[in-house]
Amino acid sequence: MPNPLESTMRILHIDSSFMNDTSGSRDLSAALVTALRDRHPGADVVRRDLVRHAIPHLDAPIAAGFREIGLATFDTATLAEHKRSADLVQELLTSDIIVIGAPMYNFSIPTQLKAWIDRVVQPARTFKYTATGPIGLGGGRRVIVVSTRGGFYENTPLAALDFQESYLKAVFGFMGIHDVEILRAEGMSRGPEARTRAMSAARAGIANIVAAA
Repeated sequence: MPNPLESTMRILHIDSSFMNDTSGSRDLSAALVTALRDRHPGADVVRRDLVRHAIPHLDAPIAAGFREIGLATFDTATLAEHKRSADLVQELLTSDIIVIGAPMYNFSIPTQLKAWIDRVVQPARTFKYTATGPIGLGGGRRVIVVSTRGGFYENTPLAALDFQESYLKAVFGFMGIHDVEILRAEGMSRGPEARTRAMSAARAGIANIVAAA
C-alpha cells in the first residue's frame, strides 16, 4: 500500500496535443496523473503544457548552450533559452515518473513535443559519448506515453508507419530510460463509437499501470 505520508515522488506531466479540450491524449494523461496522485498522495506534480507554453525550436545559438558548435557570443534572449534548456533537463532528471500525452500527427509526434526532446537530449547530462558508443545517463525513472492515433497501427500493415511510439521508445532508450510503457487509444478518428471504445479501453488500462507505480 502507498504511504500516505509519502512526499518524495515527483511526476512530470507533459501534454503536446493542440486539440485542447477535445484532445483524447490530454483527457487520458490527466486521468492517469490523477490516478497516480491518488496512489501517491504526497507526490509533487510538475506540469508542462507544450502548446500553451511552447518551447522554441532548437537553433544554433540555443544549441550552443549545451553543445560545442563554435558560437560564443549570445544576446539576452538566447541566454534565457540556455537557462530554459538547463531547467528542462533538471525537471526530467528529478522526476520519478514522466507522463507524456503524445498524439500521432502524420505518423510521428507533435512538433511541440519534438522541441522539448531536442532540449533534453544533452551530452554530459542525459547521455555521454564513450569509446564504445553513447551511454544514457537518465535511467532510474519511468516514462508512460499516452498515445492516441486516428487509425489502427498495431499488428496491421500500417505498423511500419509508426514513427511515434517507436521514436519515443528509441529516444528515451538513448538517454538510458528503458522503462517506457504505452497507454494507447487507436481508431480515434473512425467515428464516435470507435472513439468511445478506444477511450474506454485506455481508461481501463490505467489501473494496471498505476498498480506498478
